[in-house]
Amino acid sequence: MLISLAQILARNLFHTGLPLADAVTRYLVLYVAMLGAVLATDYDRHIKVDIAATFLPRVAALLQRPFQFLAAGVCALLSNAAWHFWREEWQYAAHGEAWIAVLEFILPLGFALLAVHFLLLGLSPQHAQSAHRPP
Repeated sequence: MLISLAQILARNLFHTGLPLADAVTRYLVLYVAMLGAVLATDYDRHIKVDIAATFLPRVAALLQRPFQFLAAGVCALLSNAAWHFWREEWQYAAHGEAWIAVLEFILPLGFALLAVHFLLLGLSPQHAQSAHRPP
């Protein structure tokens, strides 16, 4: 937030900007978003928006574990695609801009962490018991 505030002040007061502040800010937002997504996927703490959990709790409880595995698979596929993207970015980074590729590593890492998180939620016996509690 301080980088963004300094950038706004520099632009509005001095009609200039901080070098590379926009790029760094963009990647810091990705870090916060990806790591926040890993923390927010706990069953008991995220916002439930599906109608099945409200009106058909038993059906939702039966489908919860398969959906956790499905989400893990989708995140693993996204992590693989992000890995290939990152590898090419690293390989073809312009001289002096490899640090941007280092910052981009959050994409494959974040999706991999999400895949592991959903996989562990799907395998967790405690998670399966919490699925049978009424909403």
